[in-house]
Amino acid sequence: MNRKEAEERAVHLVDQMTVEEMASQLRYDAPAIERLHIPAYNWWSEGLHGVARAGTATVFPQAIGLAATFDPVLIEKIGDTIATEARAKYNAASAHGDRDIYKGLTIWSPNVNIFRDPRWGRGHETYGEDPYLTSRLGESFVKGLQGDGSYLKTAACAKHFAVHSGPEKERHHFDAKATRKDMWETYLPAFQACVEAGVESVMGAYNRTNGEPCCANTYLMEEVLRGKWHFEGHYVSDCWAIKDFHENHKVTRNAEESAYLALEKGCDLNCGCTYREIMPAYKKGDLPLSLIRRAAIRLFTTRFLLGMFDKTEYDEIPYETIACKEHLALAKKAAEESIVLLKNDGILPLKKKKGMTIGVIGPNADSREALIGNYHGTPPRYITVLEGIQDYLGEDGRVLYAQGCHLYKDREEALAQPDDRISEAVSCAEHADVVVLCLGLDETLEGEEGDTGNSYASGDKLDLLLPPPQQRLLEAVAKTKKPFIVCLLAGSAMDLNFADQEAAAILQAFYPGAEGGREVARLLFGEYSPSGKLPVTIYRDLTEMPAFTDYTMRGRTYRYLTKKPLYPFGYGLTYSDCVIDEIQPEKEYTYEDAVKDGIEIKVHVENRGSYDTEEVLQGYVKVQSPNEVLHPKLGVFARIHIKAGEGQWISLHISKTAFSTVTEDGERVYDGKKAQIFIGFGQPDERTAELLGVNSLSFEI
Repeated sequence: MNRKEAEERAVHLVDQMTVEEMASQLRYDAPAIERLHIPAYNWWSEGLHGVARAGTATVFPQAIGLAATFDPVLIEKIGDTIATEARAKYNAASAHGDRDIYKGLTIWSPNVNIFRDPRWGRGHETYGEDPYLTSRLGESFVKGLQGDGSYLKTAACAKHFAVHSGPEKERHHFDAKATRKDMWETYLPAFQACVEAGVESVMGAYNRTNGEPCCANTYLMEEVLRGKWHFEGHYVSDCWAIKDFHENHKVTRNAEESAYLALEKGCDLNCGCTYREIMPAYKKGDLPLSLIRRAAIRLFTTRFLLGMFDKTEYDEIPYETIACKEHLALAKKAAEESIVLLKNDGILPLKKKKGMTIGVIGPNADSREALIGNYHGTPPRYITVLEGIQDYLGEDGRVLYAQGCHLYKDREEALAQPDDRISEAVSCAEHADVVVLCLGLDETLEGEEGDTGNSYASGDKLDLLLPPPQQRLLEAVAKTKKPFIVCLLAGSAMDLNFADQEAAAILQAFYPGAEGGREVARLLFGEYSPSGKLPVTIYRDLTEMPAFTDYTMRGRTYRYLTKKPLYPFGYGLTYSDCVIDEIQPEKEYTYEDAVKDGIEIKVHVENRGSYDTEEVLQGYVKVQSPNEVLHPKLGVFARIHIKAGEGQWISLHISKTAFSTVTEDGERVYDGKKAQIFIGFGQPDERTAELLGVNSLSFEI
């Protein structure tokens, strides 16, 4: 069904409603209208990395881990799989008359905000710090969720529009001040990509942007979204965000005024309760029928596009597809691609030996919470890192386990002395041949305000340090002088300076999914070569970084970093040795050629190591322009598979947008004189060259 037909049917249906009935449909928990054969529908469903909060589902790696795959094809498959399971759940629930929250077809994902500051607690819901990577993965996820059938498989939602990335504690009254340059260079591109991919809905953020609430923002909603981008879907508020208009932002006097302002600016659906005040405002003559009708038509257009009133090709998706063998295999593949090897002094891969003893230590070693991040479903099975290593080693060796410490409290047992589990951890390490030390966070320490136990920062981090008991555990294990591998399960950049100095190897596993512990174990023992790349910068510390509340980009992310990072964006090791030995542009390009059609290049890659591996080929562009960002920016990437001892030619297309810059007024222009293109397996920066032992190849146009 095309949008025109869906809209015509929506108009016909809405025009049969009373004003009260129309108004009732603008709430997320829309009631049934029995006389028109409209069933109740709850718009609020989640699918960030698997169908969430609705019972059993495949739980993929958290979004930040998916970003580390640098694999748009995989991300689209994951989106399609989530949509399949959402349809299966919807079909089953509807058959039993269950139309409760989280059981619908309007999936409020992906989160394409930019992870601009490592302190933001919700950063692990995003695809990282780079606008281009986020755009590519966001559009792929949207396409996967929505499908290419006669009807939408599910309706995706790009959130949180648009300048939003903390602080969580202040979001209900905070005003994010962003320059036009930062908006169009950093904060808006991924939303534009999702709109161009056909995303059916957009969710506004809680905060204000440049003075106006994001759910009633003239510039963002009217001029940009509906104006420049010609968005035709529906707009939804973040949950209870419209209530903030009068209670916290103080831009209106009461709920009636807030409802009017949101509808006037184009917020069609209220996640919250403020739109219950539509009718009182309408009856007073303060809110015109035309705004209510417009929103209702947009919402029913989406419902018709989803085929809710028709028979569709998705109605027969069976319940048995939920967490089926094929879906779990895809989650396994995603976990493999997502884990980033940050350091390896040669200890990895471990050699499985009869009689070997491995010490597995740490609060995240046997933690289910550290596998799944936030906004998750209920997996049919968990495999923690401890269980993965135990299963892999089997009868060939011994696994000693010690929790070592609480995730963040200074003792595990209330009546014990502080650090009551550290001596056990030290004994475990002393009796092991090698130690796997599992540290990090989980959703109780980083996440969304209200969904976390971290009351002191509402889900954000105050700094980049490990919780103090974990830092003491790390230092105690290091003092044993036994070789140890740090496995970090966390969704954001942490201070790894001590680990970088003392550990034999470091894995950044993010939150690898429900059975991700098995893939960590398989990587440790060389069953596959690691291939994940950092979608964020791991900083040495926070010095020179602007305040968390400062939305300027200076000093933030790899594009504007002024200090050498510990581990750079785009970086990650493998077990093999891939080399780029030749670059062949299709022709001798000029800058004028590039800004007309982009450029085509071929890159020859050889795997001179002994492991078959996947790698991520990365191309960065630096335009000679006063408007260009500080460092070369990602312009193209490609995940490749290359066998040991083989070489292959890889074709890359760098689009013309990569050769543009953004002025202080927010205009995207092509004002360069020349451009330099860098091709490598990471950034063309000094730190990446130090870590990889090789410089990127480059050429100029």
